[in-house]
Amino acid sequence: MIAALMLLLTAIQGDGRESLGVFDSWGAFRDAAPLRCYAISQPPQGARGGAFASIANWPRAGARNQLHIRLSRPRDPRAKVTLAVGERRFELIAGPSDAWAPDPRTDAAIVAAMRSSRSMSVESLARGGGAFADVYALKGVATAIDAAALGCARR
Repeated sequence: MIAALMLLLTAIQGDGRESLGVFDSWGAFRDAAPLRCYAISQPPQGARGGAFASIANWPRAGARNQLHIRLSRPRDPRAKVTLAVGERRFELIAGPSDAWAPDPRTDAAIVAAMRSSRSMSVESLARGGGAFADVYALKGVATAIDAAALGCARR
């Protein structure tokens, strides 16, 4: 798992990107332009389709703890995307390969659930049929989210 996370982190490194730390299966980063800080992880089963989950802060836009999911495969355009965190379920707004919480209140509820759960899964139907689920371990997520928040608070 750590090796897969390190591959993701290496892939997203670029000009102006600063590592804020790696916490179990989650990493925290700060981008300089535009300023944003985020916690990010991949599903343990690998990076099929570049799947990841992130929680980001965009200080200039006033956005805090915003969820973004990159799905492991393109979804059927008629299919819903559901995030399960512990015993909570959230219906997400979805594009062809990405998903987000519908509003800041849901973002806050998702982050609260992530902080107290061991895993989460993102479920949908793939384009061409077949259900799929991307599962994430949440060990280290609270520390990564806090590191990302502090990374942008100092700016």
